Amino acid sequence: MPQVVSSVNPAHNPAASAGASPPAETTAVVHENIEGWVADVSSPQLLRDAVEKAFNYRGDVTIRRRDGSSVVGYLFDRSIIDADPARSLIRMLLELSGGESRREVIMLADITGIEFTGKDTAAGKSFQTWLKKYQEKKAAGEKNIGIEPDPL
Repeated sequence: MPQVVSSVNPAHNPAASAGASPPAETTAVVHENIEGWVADVSSPQLLRDAVEKAFNYRGDVTIRRRDGSSVVGYLFDRSIIDADPARSLIRMLLELSGGESRREVIMLADITGIEFTGKDTAAGKSFQTWLKKYQEKKAAGEKNIGIEPDPL
């Protein structure tokens, strides 16, 4: 799971500076860099944890199946029912040749491996990272600073 970081900023709560009770904690999710990771799915709990990481991952994953086949795609949905791999499933968007795609449902009981093989498109792209780069460019005197997409 992503690491959760707590912070309290009294500047956002005028009551805190007036001697009142401290502000409520705010949480920010720190994106975990798991690109290239091969998950341990040797137990039902480890499999569920890996599926949850794959669901939150913003890149393609490779799913290896019990029959020896594998599929590569984006895991966009999961349904964990009573922690039972035989009743739980994932849904993936698979890219096919010719630019076409299809959706596939895979039962958790059929999964023997999960690899995080695609580029993590969210890594290093937090608002805090963007703000730091923006402030560095502004301090260097750059003009017309904006958000530029990564090249494809």
